[in-house]
Amino acid sequence: MLAWVIATAAVGMGLAGAFSYVVQLNRLEIRIDKALEQEIEELRTFAEQGIDPASGVPFTDVGRLLTVALQQNIPDERQTFITLLDGAVGAPPRQLGRVPLEDSQVIIDRARSLTRESDGISGSVQVGEFDVRYAAIPISIADQLGVYVVGYDIGGERAEVNDSSRTFAFVALAALLLVGLVGWIVVGRLLRPIRTLHQTAQRISDTDLADRIEVVGQDDVSALGRTFNEMLDRLQTAFETQRNFLDDAGHELRTPLTIVRGHLELLDPQDVQDTRETRALVLDELDRMHRLVDELVLLAKARRPDFITPAPIQVADLVQDVLDKSTALGDRDWRLDELGDGVMIGDEQRLTQALLQLTANAVKYGEPDDTIAVGGRVEGTLVHLWVRDTGPGIASTDQERIFERFGRADAGRGVDGSGLGLAIVSAIASAHGGRVVVASALGEGARFSLELPVAGPGDSPS
Repeated sequence: MLAWVIATAAVGMGLAGAFSYVVQLNRLEIRIDKALEQEIEELRTFAEQGIDPASGVPFTDVGRLLTVALQQNIPDERQTFITLLDGAVGAPPRQLGRVPLEDSQVIIDRARSLTRESDGISGSVQVGEFDVRYAAIPISIADQLGVYVVGYDIGGERAEVNDSSRTFAFVALAALLLVGLVGWIVVGRLLRPIRTLHQTAQRISDTDLADRIEVVGQDDVSALGRTFNEMLDRLQTAFETQRNFLDDAGHELRTPLTIVRGHLELLDPQDVQDTRETRALVLDELDRMHRLVDELVLLAKARRPDFITPAPIQVADLVQDVLDKSTALGDRDWRLDELGDGVMIGDEQRLTQALLQLTANAVKYGEPDDTIAVGGRVEGTLVHLWVRDTGPGIASTDQERIFERFGRADAGRGVDGSGLGLAIVSAIASAHGGRVVVASALGEGARFSLELPVAGPGDSPS
């Protein structure tokens, strides 16, 4: 990247320098030609007036006219003026620099070739070490003929252009070095997240997905780093879900499989009673394994984006529906605490599943004369859905563990169940952007509340 930037800058500067050089040379040629034309026109005008400024009378001698013209003309450092009278060099050259026009036989010969009727000549010639552009015009009075010659050291002007171009080249080279240095620093900082991404990707394996890229800034590379981190989050979630599923399935299925295998190994096919009892036990264990696998699969799907399908839900209808379905779970004192009005965004089937799991737990761990109540209301940006019972309650030391996979309270041990029900309730609440909270004490019943955002998944409760 840096090489391309420097190469592009070098080509651009080279083209700019070349174009500038050509333009300066062209302008130099035009400027010198105009200067020569101006000098010739000034002499022609002076000769046409023909008045000697010293005496105020017309010139009668060409030599005098040319001498006065030389005296009045002030050359710049690269100009030289000479005159020819009857083919010979007349007055001393008028010059600041040293361009020996009188030493150029080419110029002298061409000037001598001029006649009274000639309009003048111009051209370029090498005079010693000087590259000279010249112009000459004939001047005549009576039968006298003189020539006025103007020479310009164009080589010196070109040398200044060349010096300017060399200066530009040095400045351009310095600029390229500066661009390279600054580019090295900038590109290095720009590509640092990509190098970090590469190194992080090399360190990542299926057992270590904790590394993340440190992202600073709001540019495209930073956006790439954030996207990569989000991808790692999803991969880590997928691996952890898979690992937990395999661990849980292996741990929980081992016991029923051992029971089934043991009874089948001890089965006496000739004993009808033994066969009947073993068949019933095996079917029961298979049902338990089937239920366990379904619950594990449900938990494995809980962190997938399509686990829930959000849609508008009438809170009152949801609570009433859960209560109507729960009364078939057991003979209890079923009550409706509150039927709050309002609409929330969520998956009605999943929320019904969660609340029914809570009412089923209340039935499972309670007594026939216990009260089980269901309620719901909307408070600001939160929806509260709860199941309350007057059962045995939950010790404070168990209230966090019961939401873990296969986590069970001490009071519930010995009661049939997989230990996944409350984990499923917690997963459904989390998928909706909310949480499940328990308030309980031993012997005082329990209240399980789902606190969910009204706006649906993506808004966490405060």
